[in-house]
Amino acid sequence: MFPEVRLRRLRQSNGIRRMLSTPLPGPEKLIWPTFVIPGENRREPIESMPGQARLSTDKLLIELAPLVQNGLGGVLLFGLADTGEKDSHGSAAYATHGTVQEAIRAVKEAFPQLVVIADVCVCAYTNHGHCGPLNSTGGVDNDASLSILEKVACSMAAAGADIVAPSAMMDGQVIAIRKALDAADYTQTLIMSISTKFASSLYSPFRDAEKSSPGEGDRNGYQAAPGDLRTALRESKFDEDEGADILMLKPALFYLDILSHLRANTDLPLAVYNVSGEYAMLHATADRGWGDLKAMVRESMISLSRSGADLIITYWANQYEQLLQD
Repeated sequence: MFPEVRLRRLRQSNGIRRMLSTPLPGPEKLIWPTFVIPGENRREPIESMPGQARLSTDKLLIELAPLVQNGLGGVLLFGLADTGEKDSHGSAAYATHGTVQEAIRAVKEAFPQLVVIADVCVCAYTNHGHCGPLNSTGGVDNDASLSILEKVACSMAAAGADIVAPSAMMDGQVIAIRKALDAADYTQTLIMSISTKFASSLYSPFRDAEKSSPGEGDRNGYQAAPGDLRTALRESKFDEDEGADILMLKPALFYLDILSHLRANTDLPLAVYNVSGEYAMLHATADRGWGDLKAMVRESMISLSRSGADLIITYWANQYEQLLQD
């Protein structure tokens, strides 16, 4: 103990501090989530998410080029549907020539080595904004949703997605999708399950960007309750048992305790989604002059890596050179 032990010796210089610190994740550990829209030459900035935009496929390829050059790990694609395309079952989500399916083909042709991940859900494609068809009482029909999610996953795999990412939080979705992929001979397609997805207050900018807010009600009946640790952990355990290749926690910064629990209890690769509300909060703080954006982003990324994340899905990924590169 003091005075023999002086912990300040371990932080007396920048060189020693860097040597002992958890390193910032490299670009290969980051996945950029982005929003694909129909048409050409379209770039629609998202007001609640500075630096992000809805992109037509041609614009997406332009914005991806420098990121791929810099070593970006992967891209996670979300699609938007026009109002006229939406129905009660979200059938446009599995259209052979849908917006995301065509974007996958184009990205894989332009950047064959880039890992392309496709969201598997229908909330942006249903006319009620929920993640599956509704039953007679207005709730989401879990088992009817599974066959739809199977079709979505297979359509994304057929387009060339390396990974499908089911996010609907339906019971049994992983095993249903795995069986469907295998039956269609997509045995090499990975499943990155959004295995513990909380019913969070931090999704509002995303829902604005995706135009996917529920018309009535909320998603508390199928997304995890923020205060229920044990059930949240069971969600990921069940998905692992059902055949998920990668587990994912969503959101990130408010749930570092869950991330640490998951890391201690699985040997699967573990991803975390640094969601839109977390992104927007740091921007808002910096805009008010209450914090340095670069310092806050770097600290937040270190916290996710330190807590056990192997992969980080983050909107900061398209700003790596400005904010995270030494």
